Amino acid sequence: MSMCVDPSAFRSAMARFPGAVTVITALSGPKDGSENGSERRGITATAVCSVSADPPSLLVCVNRATGTRAAIHQTGRFNVNLLAKPDGLLALQFAGQGGVTGEAKFAEGDWTSDARGLPRLASALLCFSCDVIEATEAGSHTVFIGQIVDIVQGEGEPLLYERSGFQCLAPI
Repeated sequence: MSMCVDPSAFRSAMARFPGAVTVITALSGPKDGSENGSERRGITATAVCSVSADPPSLLVCVNRATGTRAAIHQTGRFNVNLLAKPDGLLALQFAGQGGVTGEAKFAEGDWTSDARGLPRLASALLCFSCDVIEATEAGSHTVFIGQIVDIVQGEGEPLLYERSGFQCLAPI
């Protein structure tokens, strides 16, 4: 049996691993299945990556304790919004800074709905709309693999997270 590294050493090492900053959004439905009473959900995430070009798909890792995970699990749909350079404060809000939760997170930013009603950030560099095709439990998170059903592209420079802070790309 292999030994695991210390969680603090892992977190320190991962702080050096730059990641694109995204907000994963979903729409929770009411228990009766109607659209009335649905609530937008969202979290900041850097654990997003491509899986396959055939079919076009990506994966997201979502903490099981979040309402966003519950909404994705319930509806089988989510959006991934790639944040632009000026969206650092928005990323912090969706990460839970200041104790903001649920629908209140959407008070900041220019939010619209995609064709399926899911929250989409108008200033996002990319928005991937996905249908869940697979879900796997991994530690404290659920790994959702989503087949991409729509892509909306914007303009600008991406926001990155590295060394516990926001960074931007610079040409070499």
